Amino acid sequence: MLLAGDIGGTKTLLGLFNRAPERPTPIEVGEFTTLDYAGLVPMIREFLKANNVDPKRIEAASFGVAGAVTDQVARMTNVPWLVDVSEIAPGAGLRHVHVLNDLEAMATSVPVLEGDELAVLQQGVTQPTGNGAVIAAGTGLGEALLLNVDGRFIAGASEGGHADWGARTPREIEMLTVLTRQYGRVSVEHILSGPGLVNIYQFTHSSFGGGEFISPAAKVPRQLCVGVKHVDDPADLPKAISQSAMERRCPKCVEALDLFVTAYGAEAGNLALRTVATAGVYIGGGIAPKILPVIEAGAFLDAFRSKEPLADFVATIPVAVILNDEAGLLGAAVHANGEA
Repeated sequence: MLLAGDIGGTKTLLGLFNRAPERPTPIEVGEFTTLDYAGLVPMIREFLKANNVDPKRIEAASFGVAGAVTDQVARMTNVPWLVDVSEIAPGAGLRHVHVLNDLEAMATSVPVLEGDELAVLQQGVTQPTGNGAVIAAGTGLGEALLLNVDGRFIAGASEGGHADWGARTPREIEMLTVLTRQYGRVSVEHILSGPGLVNIYQFTHSSFGGGEFISPAAKVPRQLCVGVKHVDDPADLPKAISQSAMERRCPKCVEALDLFVTAYGAEAGNLALRTVATAGVYIGGGIAPKILPVIEAGAFLDAFRSKEPLADFVATIPVAVILNDEAGLLGAAVHANGEA
């Protein structure tokens, strides 16, 4: 039996899997609010106890963690946790424990995903010997490589979401100027994430320096705009903004989502170039499937392809949205399967 985890800034998935030659089969999956726990060990203990599983039955455990991993220690970006294998193994009574970056785990799932778990945006021409890449916007932004080594994909972690964001148009340059005043330095994650969409929303609604700025910890004003009238929890704002835009209730919300989608496409194209991803670019995370009609409308791919002098090359790269919302957990299980 395998234990896998997808440890995110907002929620955590833990799953028990049976071993299989390529794709482990799930037995039980549990969802947890990450910050309800002081660390990963008590969460694992509770999950195993609830499912009457003795830790000694676990042949291998792998956990994808939203943060940089060094020497099997992960420092989470948006959660005050230190995920350390040397503490997890004895604390939870497990053996063969591994920690990997959450996007590295998601990338590990790509070779075993099935057709109905992908929404193809650009068919392209797949090169069997080429590299792949994964980009995923959610609570934060993650990027990962899929390096083709002798015909086998090897997932590689990155912290590309914290790289500098590059504005491309006069409107984006204006937004960069405004956000630089607010944050000092604007990373890609300041744009491409749930909080990033809120940043863009506040830019299009002239909230920075003028109206009421919404910080992550602030209470949300009762009336935000004609499209977003009331939100009790700031964490629900990205969803409310997206719904307002897709239902075209507020033109400034429409612009905010358009800016988000084009920036997403542009960054996915940047990642395609950096990795020479002729085996495909995969769009993961919780946001893309929820706004899929907007992503499919064309602006995403237009920005993805706008890479002169290599626009024709980028137009041949396969692009797909990952629809399986447990891809990160599956990838962690695939990793554990190889370590058992």
